[in-house]
Amino acid sequence: MNKDNIEDIDERTFKFAVRVIKMSLQLPHNPASWKLSGQVIDSSTSINSNIVHARAGISRNDFINHFRISLKEAKETKRWLEMIVAVGLMPLARMELLLQENEEIICILVTIVKNATKDKK
Repeated sequence: MNKDNIEDIDERTFKFAVRVIKMSLQLPHNPASWKLSGQVIDSSTSINSNIVHARAGISRNDFINHFRISLKEAKETKRWLEMIVAVGLMPLARMELLLQENEEIICILVTIVKNATKDKK
């Protein structure tokens, strides 16, 4: 796995999490927003934190495992963002770029996991 690619996805997922947090601060103040914003903040920040763990991994298996967790968290984040739109807390037009970035991150993480797993064999 290319070290520059890992650094790029580390930085990109950090910036993504910051954008998700900023979006959540714009949600209306009600119990549904509080719950959904907490969930999406947890999952989006976990994408990056697991990449940080992967980079510090003690083995190849540890590296792969943390990237798999990042992928799961990215997919969970996508669902929370979709739910925020579905219940009308934020219009799709204001979420499209965030959802697109989320989808690109998922694709990158899938590639990293596949390549790391393939390289292992």
